[in-house]
Amino acid sequence: MPVGGEPEEGDRSGGALAPTPGGRVRKLIHIDMDAFYASVEQRDNPELRGKPVAVGYPEARGVVAAASYEARKFGVHSAMPSVTAKRKCPELIFVPHRFDVYRAVSRQIQAIFAEYTPLIEPLSLDEAYLDVTENLKGLRLATEIAEEIRTRIKAETHLTASAGVSYNKFLAKMASDQRKPDGLFVITPKHGPEFVQALPVKKFHGVGPATAEKMKRLGIETGADLKSRDLAFLQQHFGKSGPYFYWIARGIDEREVKPDRIRKSIGAEDTFREDVHDLETARAGLKPLIDKVWHYCEASGIRGKTMTLKVKWADFTQITRSKTIVAPIASVAEMREIAELLLSPIFPVPKGIRLLGVTLSSLDTVDDRSEPQLALAL
Repeated sequence: MPVGGEPEEGDRSGGALAPTPGGRVRKLIHIDMDAFYASVEQRDNPELRGKPVAVGYPEARGVVAAASYEARKFGVHSAMPSVTAKRKCPELIFVPHRFDVYRAVSRQIQAIFAEYTPLIEPLSLDEAYLDVTENLKGLRLATEIAEEIRTRIKAETHLTASAGVSYNKFLAKMASDQRKPDGLFVITPKHGPEFVQALPVKKFHGVGPATAEKMKRLGIETGADLKSRDLAFLQQHFGKSGPYFYWIARGIDEREVKPDRIRKSIGAEDTFREDVHDLETARAGLKPLIDKVWHYCEASGIRGKTMTLKVKWADFTQITRSKTIVAPIASVAEMREIAELLLSPIFPVPKGIRLLGVTLSSLDTVDDRSEPQLALAL
Protein backbone atom coordinates (compact mmCIF):
# COMPACT_ATOMS: atom_id res chain seq x y z
CA MET A 1 0.00 0.00 0.00
CA PRO A 2 1.51 3.33 -1.02
CA VAL A 3 1.62 5.20 2.25
CA GLY A 4 4.37 7.73 2.59
CA GLY A 5 3.71 10.94 0.69
CA GLU A 6 2.94 14.41 2.03
CA PRO A 7 -0.66 15.27 2.97
CA GLU A 8 -1.60 17.59 0.16
CA GLU A 9 -3.85 20.61 0.45
CA GLY A 10 -7.17 20.07 -1.27
CA ASP A 11 -6.99 16.26 -1.22
CA ARG A 12 -10.52 15.05 -0.49
CA SER A 13 -10.03 11.30 -0.95
CA GLY A 14 -12.38 9.15 1.08
CA GLY A 15 -14.19 12.12 2.62
CA ALA A 16 -12.00 11.52 5.66
CA LEU A 17 -10.27 14.83 6.05
CA ALA A 18 -10.26 17.28 8.92
CA PRO A 19 -10.01 20.70 7.26
CA THR A 20 -9.16 23.79 9.24
CA PRO A 21 -11.67 26.65 9.49
CA GLY A 22 -10.02 28.11 6.40
CA GLY A 23 -10.65 24.92 4.45
CA ARG A 24 -7.06 23.65 4.48
CA VAL A 25 -6.19 20.10 5.43
CA ARG A 26 -4.46 19.94 8.79
CA LYS A 27 -0.84 18.81 8.96
CA LEU A 28 -0.07 17.11 12.26
CA ILE A 29 3.07 15.48 13.62
CA HIS A 30 3.33 13.03 16.49
CA ILE A 31 6.82 12.87 17.98
CA ASP A 32 7.66 9.90 20.20
CA MET A 33 11.08 9.52 21.80
CA ASP A 34 12.57 6.04 21.45
CA ALA A 35 12.74 4.11 24.76
CA PHE A 36 13.19 7.52 26.37
CA TYR A 37 14.14 6.81 29.99
CA ALA A 38 16.31 3.83 29.11
CA SER A 39 17.96 5.72 26.24
CA VAL A 40 18.85 8.61 28.55
CA GLU A 41 20.51 6.13 30.93
CA GLN A 42 22.46 4.52 28.07
CA ARG A 43 23.48 7.93 26.78
CA ASP A 44 24.81 9.01 30.17
CA ASN A 45 26.50 5.71 30.99
CA PRO A 46 28.51 4.25 28.08
CA GLU A 47 28.78 0.91 29.88
CA LEU A 48 25.04 0.41 29.38
CA ARG A 49 25.06 0.92 25.62
CA GLY A 50 24.09 -2.11 23.59
CA LYS A 51 22.92 -3.96 26.70
CA PRO A 52 19.43 -4.84 27.96
CA VAL A 53 18.48 -2.10 30.42
CA ALA A 54 15.40 -1.58 32.57
CA VAL A 55 14.65 1.61 34.46
CA GLY A 56 13.23 0.55 37.80
CA TYR A 57 14.08 -1.63 40.75
CA PRO A 58 14.88 -5.37 40.72
CA GLU A 59 13.18 -6.16 44.03
CA ALA A 60 10.31 -8.62 44.17
CA ARG A 61 7.68 -5.85 44.22
CA GLY A 62 9.44 -3.65 41.70
CA VAL A 63 7.99 -2.60 38.36
CA VAL A 64 9.76 -1.81 35.07
CA ALA A 65 9.24 1.86 34.19
CA ALA A 66 11.00 1.61 30.82
CA ALA A 67 13.02 -0.91 28.82
CA SER A 68 15.76 -0.47 26.22
CA TYR A 69 15.29 -1.98 22.79
CA GLU A 70 17.87 -4.62 23.68
CA ALA A 71 15.63 -5.65 26.61
CA ARG A 72 12.48 -5.53 24.51
CA LYS A 73 13.87 -8.29 22.29
CA PHE A 74 13.40 -10.57 25.29
CA GLY A 75 9.80 -9.46 25.83
CA VAL A 76 10.56 -6.98 28.61
CA HIS A 77 8.27 -3.94 28.62
CA SER A 78 7.09 -1.11 30.86
CA ALA A 79 4.71 -1.92 33.72
CA MET A 80 6.02 -5.50 33.85
CA PRO A 81 6.88 -6.82 37.31
CA SER A 82 10.64 -6.79 37.79
CA VAL A 83 10.77 -10.48 38.71
CA THR A 84 9.04 -11.36 35.43
CA ALA A 85 11.42 -9.12 33.47
CA LYS A 86 14.45 -10.73 35.10
CA ARG A 87 13.09 -14.18 34.32
CA LYS A 88 12.63 -13.26 30.66
CA CYS A 89 16.07 -11.63 30.48
CA PRO A 90 18.56 -12.90 33.11
CA GLU A 91 21.18 -10.41 31.88
CA LEU A 92 18.84 -7.46 32.41
CA ILE A 93 20.49 -4.47 34.08
CA PHE A 94 18.28 -2.40 36.38
CA VAL A 95 19.03 1.29 36.90
CA PRO A 96 17.13 3.65 39.24
CA HIS A 97 14.89 6.44 37.96
CA ARG A 98 16.25 9.96 37.48
CA PHE A 99 13.13 11.94 36.72
CA ASP A 100 14.84 15.28 37.24
CA VAL A 101 17.12 14.39 34.31
CA TYR A 102 14.27 13.11 32.15
CA ARG A 103 12.31 16.32 32.73
CA ALA A 104 15.35 18.44 31.86
CA VAL A 105 15.80 16.58 28.56
CA SER A 106 12.08 16.87 27.88
CA ARG A 107 12.32 20.65 28.29
CA GLN A 108 15.12 20.69 25.70
CA ILE A 109 12.92 18.81 23.26
CA GLN A 110 9.90 21.05 23.95
CA ALA A 111 12.07 24.08 23.20
CA ILE A 112 12.88 22.61 19.77
CA PHE A 113 9.18 22.07 19.07
CA ALA A 114 8.44 25.69 20.01
CA GLU A 115 10.70 26.96 17.22
CA TYR A 116 8.29 25.45 14.69
CA THR A 117 4.81 25.92 16.15
CA PRO A 118 3.04 27.20 19.27
CA LEU A 119 0.44 24.43 18.84
CA ILE A 120 2.10 21.73 20.94
CA GLU A 121 0.15 19.21 23.01
CA PRO A 122 2.47 17.19 25.27
CA LEU A 123 1.13 13.76 26.20
CA SER A 124 4.01 12.89 28.53
CA LEU A 125 7.70 13.68 28.90
CA ASP A 126 8.54 11.74 25.76
CA GLU A 127 5.76 12.40 23.26
CA ALA A 128 3.69 15.24 21.86
CA TYR A 129 1.39 16.29 19.04
CA LEU A 130 2.33 19.30 16.90
CA ASP A 131 0.01 21.15 14.53
CA VAL A 132 2.24 22.53 11.75
CA THR A 133 -0.50 23.50 9.30
CA GLU A 134 0.76 27.04 9.84
CA ASN A 135 4.34 26.96 11.14
CA LEU A 136 6.84 29.54 12.31
CA LYS A 137 9.47 28.55 9.74
CA GLY A 138 7.15 28.94 6.77
CA LEU A 139 7.89 25.39 5.60
CA ARG A 140 5.37 23.85 3.22
CA LEU A 141 5.91 20.17 3.95
CA ALA A 142 5.15 18.60 7.32
CA THR A 143 7.58 15.80 6.49
CA GLU A 144 10.37 18.37 6.16
CA ILE A 145 9.49 19.81 9.57
CA ALA A 146 9.40 16.35 11.14
CA GLU A 147 12.81 15.49 9.72
CA GLU A 148 14.29 18.78 10.90
CA ILE A 149 12.93 18.21 14.40
CA ARG A 150 14.28 14.66 14.55
CA THR A 151 17.68 15.87 13.36
CA ARG A 152 17.72 18.67 15.93
CA ILE A 153 16.76 16.31 18.74
CA LYS A 154 19.58 13.91 17.84
CA ALA A 155 22.13 16.72 17.57
CA GLU A 156 21.17 18.47 20.81
CA THR A 157 20.27 15.55 23.08
CA HIS A 158 22.08 12.61 21.43
CA LEU A 159 18.79 10.70 21.53
CA THR A 160 16.56 9.46 18.72
CA ALA A 161 12.90 10.18 18.07
CA SER A 162 10.33 8.62 15.78
CA ALA A 163 7.73 10.73 14.01
CA GLY A 164 4.36 10.19 12.42
CA VAL A 165 2.89 12.70 9.97
CA SER A 166 -0.77 12.74 8.96
CA TYR A 167 -3.93 14.82 8.74
CA ASN A 168 -5.37 13.85 12.13
CA LYS A 169 -4.18 12.89 15.61
CA PHE A 170 -5.16 9.22 15.49
CA LEU A 171 -3.28 8.54 12.28
CA ALA A 172 -0.26 10.65 13.28
CA LYS A 173 -0.02 8.55 16.45
CA MET A 174 -0.34 5.31 14.49
CA ALA A 175 2.25 6.49 11.97
CA SER A 176 4.89 7.18 14.62
CA ASP A 177 4.79 3.50 15.65
CA GLN A 178 5.41 2.18 12.15
CA ARG A 179 9.17 2.64 11.83
CA LYS A 180 10.46 2.68 15.39
CA PRO A 181 13.13 3.30 16.44
CA ASP A 182 14.51 6.42 14.74
CA GLY A 183 12.01 6.44 11.89
CA LEU A 184 9.50 8.61 10.05
CA PHE A 185 6.23 7.47 8.51
CA VAL A 186 3.57 9.46 6.68
CA ILE A 187 -0.08 8.59 6.14
CA THR A 188 -1.68 10.73 3.46
CA PRO A 189 -5.36 11.72 3.25
CA LYS A 190 -5.67 9.50 0.20
CA HIS A 191 -4.48 6.40 2.00
CA GLY A 192 -5.67 7.04 5.57
CA PRO A 193 -8.92 5.00 5.42
CA GLU A 194 -7.12 2.16 3.62
CA PHE A 195 -4.37 2.12 6.26
CA VAL A 196 -6.90 1.89 9.10
CA GLN A 197 -8.85 -0.94 7.51
CA ALA A 198 -5.74 -3.13 7.26
CA LEU A 199 -4.63 -2.47 10.85
CA PRO A 200 -5.43 -4.97 13.66
CA VAL A 201 -7.69 -3.24 16.19
CA LYS A 202 -5.43 -4.39 19.04
CA LYS A 203 -2.85 -1.92 17.66
CA PHE A 204 -5.28 1.00 17.65
CA HIS A 205 -4.40 3.81 20.02
CA GLY A 206 -7.21 3.85 22.56
CA VAL A 207 -7.97 0.12 22.35
CA GLY A 208 -6.57 -1.66 25.41
CA PRO A 209 -6.22 -5.43 25.91
CA ALA A 210 -9.66 -5.83 27.51
CA THR A 211 -11.39 -3.86 24.72
CA ALA A 212 -9.45 -5.73 22.04
CA GLU A 213 -10.55 -9.03 23.57
CA LYS A 214 -14.16 -7.87 23.67
CA MET A 215 -13.94 -6.78 20.03
CA LYS A 216 -12.51 -10.19 19.11
CA ARG A 217 -15.49 -11.90 20.78
CA LEU A 218 -17.73 -9.69 18.62
CA GLY A 219 -15.84 -10.69 15.47
CA ILE A 220 -13.92 -7.42 15.19
CA GLU A 221 -10.20 -7.98 14.61
CA THR A 222 -9.26 -5.41 11.95
CA GLY A 223 -10.16 -1.86 11.06
CA ALA A 224 -12.25 -3.26 8.20
CA ASP A 225 -14.23 -5.37 10.68
CA LEU A 226 -14.76 -2.30 12.85
CA LYS A 227 -15.91 -0.23 9.88
CA SER A 228 -18.51 -2.88 9.00
CA ARG A 229 -20.35 -2.30 12.31
CA ASP A 230 -22.82 0.56 12.44
CA LEU A 231 -22.84 3.34 15.01
CA ALA A 232 -25.77 1.91 16.98
CA PHE A 233 -23.97 -1.44 17.38
CA LEU A 234 -20.77 0.21 18.61
CA GLN A 235 -22.63 2.45 21.04
CA GLN A 236 -24.55 -0.55 22.37
CA HIS A 237 -21.36 -2.51 23.08
CA PHE A 238 -18.84 0.25 23.84
CA GLY A 239 -20.94 3.11 25.20
CA LYS A 240 -19.44 6.58 24.87
CA SER A 241 -16.39 5.13 23.07
CA GLY A 242 -18.64 3.86 20.28
CA PRO A 243 -18.64 7.07 18.18
CA TYR A 244 -14.84 7.34 18.50
CA PHE A 245 -14.40 3.79 17.18
CA TYR A 246 -16.94 4.42 14.42
CA TRP A 247 -15.10 7.45 13.06
CA ILE A 248 -11.49 6.27 13.40
CA ALA A 249 -12.45 3.11 11.49
CA ARG A 250 -13.08 5.52 8.62
CA GLY A 251 -9.85 7.45 9.11
CA ILE A 252 -11.68 10.39 10.67
CA ASP A 253 -10.56 12.14 13.85
CA GLU A 254 -11.48 15.80 14.30
CA ARG A 255 -9.79 16.33 17.65
CA GLU A 256 -7.63 19.45 17.64
CA VAL A 257 -4.13 19.81 19.02
CA LYS A 258 -4.69 21.60 22.34
CA PRO A 259 -1.59 23.39 23.59
CA ASP A 260 -3.31 24.47 26.80
CA ARG A 261 -4.65 21.05 27.62
CA ILE A 262 -4.82 20.74 31.40
CA ARG A 263 -5.11 17.26 32.82
CA LYS A 264 -7.87 17.17 35.43
CA SER A 265 -7.19 13.66 36.66
CA ILE A 266 -4.88 10.67 36.29
CA GLY A 267 -6.38 7.21 36.33
CA ALA A 268 -5.87 3.55 35.56
CA GLU A 269 -8.29 0.65 35.52
CA ASP A 270 -8.30 -3.03 34.63
CA THR A 271 -10.92 -5.66 33.87
CA PHE A 272 -10.34 -9.00 35.59
CA ARG A 273 -10.39 -12.20 33.56
CA GLU A 274 -12.67 -13.68 36.21
CA ASP A 275 -14.92 -11.87 38.65
CA VAL A 276 -13.25 -11.17 42.00
CA HIS A 277 -14.97 -11.94 45.31
CA ASP A 278 -12.23 -11.72 47.96
CA LEU A 279 -10.33 -8.77 49.40
CA GLU A 280 -6.81 -10.14 48.88
CA THR A 281 -7.33 -10.68 45.14
CA ALA A 282 -8.83 -7.21 44.85
CA ARG A 283 -5.82 -5.71 46.67
CA ALA A 284 -3.45 -7.54 44.32
CA GLY A 285 -5.36 -6.25 41.30
CA LEU A 286 -5.34 -2.68 42.58
CA LYS A 287 -1.59 -2.52 43.29
CA PRO A 288 -0.34 -2.28 39.65
CA LEU A 289 -2.97 0.40 38.95
CA ILE A 290 -1.72 2.48 41.88
CA ASP A 291 1.88 1.98 40.74
CA LYS A 292 0.97 3.10 37.22
CA VAL A 293 -0.74 6.28 38.42
CA TRP A 294 2.11 7.09 40.81
CA HIS A 295 4.68 6.50 38.08
CA TYR A 296 2.91 9.11 35.94
CA CYS A 297 2.86 11.49 38.92
CA GLU A 298 6.60 11.10 39.43
CA ALA A 299 7.43 11.43 35.76
CA SER A 300 5.28 14.53 35.33
CA GLY A 301 5.96 16.27 38.65
CA ILE A 302 2.26 16.15 39.55
CA ARG A 303 0.52 15.43 42.84
CA GLY A 304 -3.15 15.14 43.78
CA LYS A 305 -5.33 15.49 46.86
CA THR A 306 -8.35 13.39 45.89
CA MET A 307 -8.26 9.65 45.31
CA THR A 308 -11.24 7.81 43.81
CA LEU A 309 -11.84 4.07 43.71
CA LYS A 310 -14.05 2.73 40.93
CA VAL A 311 -15.72 -0.66 41.28
CA LYS A 312 -17.68 -2.20 38.41
CA TRP A 313 -19.74 -5.23 39.40
CA ALA A 314 -20.34 -8.35 37.34
CA ASP A 315 -23.73 -6.97 36.21
CA PHE A 316 -21.95 -3.81 34.89
CA THR A 317 -23.38 -1.53 37.56
CA GLN A 318 -20.70 0.46 39.35
CA ILE A 319 -19.90 2.49 42.44
CA THR A 320 -17.18 5.00 43.32
CA ARG A 321 -15.64 5.88 46.65
CA SER A 322 -13.46 8.99 47.15
CA LYS A 323 -11.28 10.53 49.81
CA THR A 324 -9.75 14.03 49.79
CA ILE A 325 -6.86 14.98 52.05
CA VAL A 326 -5.50 18.40 53.00
CA ALA A 327 -2.01 18.07 51.46
CA PRO A 328 -1.17 16.39 48.13
CA ILE A 329 -0.43 12.67 48.34
CA ALA A 330 3.33 12.46 48.76
CA SER A 331 4.20 8.81 48.13
CA VAL A 332 3.04 5.57 46.57
CA ALA A 333 2.79 4.12 50.09
CA GLU A 334 0.30 6.86 51.01
CA MET A 335 -1.72 6.09 47.88
CA ARG A 336 -1.89 2.44 48.90
CA GLU A 337 -3.03 3.36 52.41
CA ILE A 338 -5.85 5.53 51.05
CA ALA A 339 -6.81 2.83 48.54
CA GLU A 340 -7.07 0.35 51.42
CA LEU A 341 -9.39 2.73 53.30
CA LEU A 342 -11.63 2.93 50.22
CA LEU A 343 -11.49 -0.75 49.25
CA SER A 344 -11.87 -2.62 52.54
CA PRO A 345 -15.33 -1.29 53.55
CA ILE A 346 -17.00 -2.70 50.43
CA PHE A 347 -16.18 -6.25 51.58
CA PRO A 348 -17.81 -8.69 51.83
CA VAL A 349 -19.04 -7.83 48.35
CA PRO A 350 -22.67 -8.40 47.31
CA LYS A 351 -21.57 -9.69 43.88
CA GLY A 352 -18.44 -10.30 41.87
CA ILE A 353 -16.14 -7.43 40.91
CA ARG A 354 -15.58 -7.17 37.16
CA LEU A 355 -13.31 -4.10 37.12
CA LEU A 356 -11.31 -1.95 39.51
CA GLY A 357 -9.98 1.52 38.80
CA VAL A 358 -8.17 4.23 40.70
CA THR A 359 -8.09 7.95 39.86
CA LEU A 360 -6.15 10.85 41.33
CA SER A 361 -7.60 14.36 40.96
CA SER A 362 -7.31 17.87 42.45
CA LEU A 363 -3.95 17.95 40.71
CA ASP A 364 -1.10 20.40 41.06
CA THR A 365 2.57 20.50 40.09
CA VAL A 366 5.38 20.18 42.61
CA ASP A 367 8.83 21.74 42.84
CA ASP A 368 11.53 19.36 41.57
CA ARG A 369 13.80 20.34 44.46
CA SER A 370 11.38 19.17 47.13
CA GLU A 371 10.07 16.17 45.28
CA PRO A 372 10.57 12.71 46.79
CA GLN A 373 12.16 10.00 44.69
CA LEU A 374 10.01 7.35 43.05
CA ALA A 375 9.81 4.15 45.04
CA LEU A 376 7.88 1.51 43.19
CA ALA A 377 9.73 -1.27 44.98
CA LEU A 378 8.53 -1.03 48.56
